[in-house]
Amino acid sequence: MAKAKQLSAADIAAQAQLQEEVEIQKAFETGITTLRDLISPSSIEIHSDYFRLGTKYGRTLYVYGYPRMLYTGWLSSIINIDEVIDVSMYIYPVDTSVVMKNLTKKVTQLEASMNINNEKGKVRDPELEAAITDAEDLRDQLQIGAEKFFRYGLYVTIYADSLDELQFVQHKIENIFGQQMVFSKVASSQQEQGMNSTMPQCSDQLQIRRNMNTGAISTSFPFTSADLTQEKGILYGINMHNNGLVIFDRFTLENANMVVFAKSGAGKSFTVKLEALRSMMVGTEILIIDPENEYQKLCDAVGGAYVRLSLNSDVRINPFDLPKVVDSEDANDALRANLVTLHGLFRLMLGSGAGLSPTEEADLDQALIDTYARAGITNDPLTHTATPPTIMNLFDTLLHMGGSGPSLAQRLRKYTTGSFAGIFSQQSNIDINNQMAVFNIRDLEDELRPVAMYIVLSHIWNIVRAQQKRRLLLVDEAWQLMKYEDSANFLFSLAKRARKYYLGLTTISQDVEDFMSSKMGRAIVANSSMQLLLKQSASAVDVLSDVFKLTAEERKRLSNFPVGQGLFFAGQNHVHIQIVASDTEESLITTNPTETTKK
Repeated sequence: MAKAKQLSAADIAAQAQLQEEVEIQKAFETGITTLRDLISPSSIEIHSDYFRLGTKYGRTLYVYGYPRMLYTGWLSSIINIDEVIDVSMYIYPVDTSVVMKNLTKKVTQLEASMNINNEKGKVRDPELEAAITDAEDLRDQLQIGAEKFFRYGLYVTIYADSLDELQFVQHKIENIFGQQMVFSKVASSQQEQGMNSTMPQCSDQLQIRRNMNTGAISTSFPFTSADLTQEKGILYGINMHNNGLVIFDRFTLENANMVVFAKSGAGKSFTVKLEALRSMMVGTEILIIDPENEYQKLCDAVGGAYVRLSLNSDVRINPFDLPKVVDSEDANDALRANLVTLHGLFRLMLGSGAGLSPTEEADLDQALIDTYARAGITNDPLTHTATPPTIMNLFDTLLHMGGSGPSLAQRLRKYTTGSFAGIFSQQSNIDINNQMAVFNIRDLEDELRPVAMYIVLSHIWNIVRAQQKRRLLLVDEAWQLMKYEDSANFLFSLAKRARKYYLGLTTISQDVEDFMSSKMGRAIVANSSMQLLLKQSASAVDVLSDVFKLTAEERKRLSNFPVGQGLFFAGQNHVHIQIVASDTEESLITTNPTETTKK
């Protein structure tokens, strides 16, 4: 019996051991399925100047020296580098009272050193003088609360597939830093701490820091990578920050409006023609007002409609035309909206000198309403299909009404039977049904050009309202419209309302001062989600830098850009862009006289 009891106890011990092994096995199997185990590398090796995670090699560098001045975006070239890197910044605020005490002590030491040098007759030390000036300036800024003081640490961890590649990437990083007088070192014998410092766990284990004020800290703001590459859109050019492609769809912004500013010969016409050509490839209709006959070659190449407006041409556009709108709300408002447009037009046509008096304004308004009524057109949308009146009918209405009507009729005579008769005083005879339509006004007299641009814009606006399609409207030399209040107001109205009708307005001008001196010109810029600034004259740079809040470096670049380079703004992002075109595209759109005269 005793022996049997001993065997039974052994069996129990064996079963207990087996149970324990089963539980250990379960615990092990459970452990390897945790997230931490799944994402962790298979192994880690720490060496004095590099570490190895699985098959990847890594090395951490820290920045220990900075130049006297740092410029905005100095870290952009590192952020945008085409390598696998981790960048960590640690910013520690410092109590201002402590800094003030230390600065006072430092200034005293520096001034003492300078006095000793002077007593010994030594040559002046520019570096010592600059240090005193900087310390005094910083102390003044801290005193009034304009600056704060910080301790700043910057670490970069690079990765590669081999030690040779790791060395190459390190050399690349050090060169980029060195070009800006920023000095870095490998964290020797601290690679584990460096690796942990650049991991997303906010653990500064290197603790290598440098004193910086608010201004210097702000220049290192890391989110300077303006990547304007979308899955859909057209190619605008090359992002000079990172050599990426700027592929963008302007209709994805809050509005599709764009302004282009450049001095003559900087490439603005080339750029907008390139955009128009590529936009057509994605189904966008293009409408262009061409004051200098720059778009005919492109228009002919794509089989577009080219409308040449001149006093000798057979083309006629009637400003009294009403849009053939389908939307009931727009239809009810069509006549009233066109009356407002006509008011602006006739103020432009008749308003030389002192302009129109309030009495003349009232008489003109009544005459316009009566002229439409005599043609059978009222606010009722059903009457809008009737044949519209012309300026000849308005002239007749003014001539036979009381008040200032006859006087206004005499001032209008040059557009009915005088030197400007015909082109805008008869029924329209154009019906644009093409993916590209260009309205050329080069051959019109200078006095008639602003009137023609206004009427053509009104005609295009009627087309846009009649049928909503994805369209771009290019207004070249828009400064000519900005010179007159009514035409500037009309262009601004288009910019505000374009989005509703799936229209993108592109406003192009080389006379920046004239354009921006107008209140409406600045409003058009504010209502444009895209801007392109190519090379500018020195006077224009000052105007644009105030409007677009350019940095000192951007201002400097803006007057020195080569042809085809500029600043491209899209929403909140802006990049330095190089406009590029294929040989075929360039042959169609070039405006270089040496190229256009070849054959």
